[in-house]
This record gives sequence, C-alpha cells and structure tokens, in this order.
Amino acid sequence: MRAVMVLPTYDEAANLPTLVERVLAVEPPVDVLVVDDSSPDGTADLADAIAARESRVHVMRRPGPRGYGGSCVDGLVWAVEHGYDPVMLMDADLSHDPAAIPAMLERVEDGADVVIGSRYVEGGGLEVPEWGAVRRAVSRFGSLYARAMIGTGVHDCTSGYRCYRRDVLERAGLRGMRSDGYSFVIELVERITRLGARVEEVPIVYVDRQAGESKISRGIIAEAFVRTTTIGLSRLLGRYSRNTA
Repeated sequence: MRAVMVLPTYDEAANLPTLVERVLAVEPPVDVLVVDDSSPDGTADLADAIAARESRVHVMRRPGPRGYGGSCVDGLVWAVEHGYDPVMLMDADLSHDPAAIPAMLERVEDGADVVIGSRYVEGGGLEVPEWGAVRRAVSRFGSLYARAMIGTGVHDCTSGYRCYRRDVLERAGLRGMRSDGYSFVIELVERITRLGARVEEVPIVYVDRQAGESKISRGIIAEAFVRTTTIGLSRLLGRYSRNTA
C-alpha cells in the first residue's frame, strides 16, 4: 500500500505541526497532503516549511473559493492522480487520533473498500466536555438522519475520518460533488453506498479541538440538513418512479 492522508486546513497553524508529526510516525508509513484554503494565520507557510524538511509532506494552496467540500475534492483527486492507494482523510484540529490509522489500513488490506472512523459503534465515543446537550444531540441526530436519508448501514455518516480505496474514489465522480461544507462527507457516503462498496467502521474517540476556533456554524449545519434531505428525497422519488414505471 502507498497511502496518503489528506488534511483540509483553514487557520490550523496551532495544530498542524503536532498532527503531521503524529501521522508521519504511524506504521505502516503514510504520506501527508495539506490542502490549505488561503488561511490568514499562515498555515500554508508553516506547511511549506514542514515539507521542506520532510519529503513525505506535500502542500496544496487553494486560492478560492473557500470551502471544506472543495478542499476535500481537490485533495482526494490529487491523491488519486498521484497514484496513492488507499487515500485517507481526517480533520486537522487534532480531534481525530492518528493512532487509529493502522487499524483502518488493516481493514482495507483485508478487503474493505471504505473504512470510517466511527464515534457511534461499540468502543467509539465523544470526549467533549465543552459540548452541551444540544450540540451532542445535533451531532448524534445528524448522523442518524443522514443514515435514514441515504439508506445505508453506516452508523457514523458525518465522520470526516476515513480511508478509501483508490478505485472507489475514481468511480465516485468526485468532480460532480455538489456539497460545499461538511455535508460533503454525507454526500460521499451516499455515492459509495450506491456503488455497492464494502464499508466498514472502526471505533474512534472524538475529542474537541484544544487550539483554534471551530469552523462549524449554523449555516454549515443548515446546509448539511438541506443537502441531506435533498439526497434522501431524490433517492426515494427515484425508487418510486422505478416502481411505478
């Protein structure tokens, strides 16, 4: 396997050095691609400095428009075009533990097409003391709602910690993705479900960021809800049309 970890970043200068160091320390080796959305805090410059010292680190600067979904698409496409297999994705705020990478790679080596780091399977969980009951409920409900709309058995549809076989990404039509925010990960689950990909989940414990500010806003949550609902309605109407034709 020649694996790479795609890290979409925006204002993550406080977290990036520690995260990259931890990813590079994993066995088997994993390269790193930092996809920066023109961070005003100098994240891209910091990433370039790391890459100058470490040949396994690569940097992509995106001039715009800014958006998590676009960053993910550009990073995943770059990884596919550069021959990486499998291709991984995680948040850059240290909420995802790189210690889970070997288990995810092992599942792919054993035949899984996609492996998701899941908070909502046995052994997974949340360690977010700063989150109130409402935010916890939104997180849990969001994944349950996405699961119902997509029609998938995946328990954590909103997790951004993932490992994909290259051929699944090639067949998923990444450039045709319509989601701009965090609904990107939900839309991609729907696409890989339609492809009949073998999806497995490994437990992870999600922790809240210790430095920097969260990018989650009411607008992003609203976009995810609307996009997920649209996907679900399209799927249900499509099934109805086929059954009545």
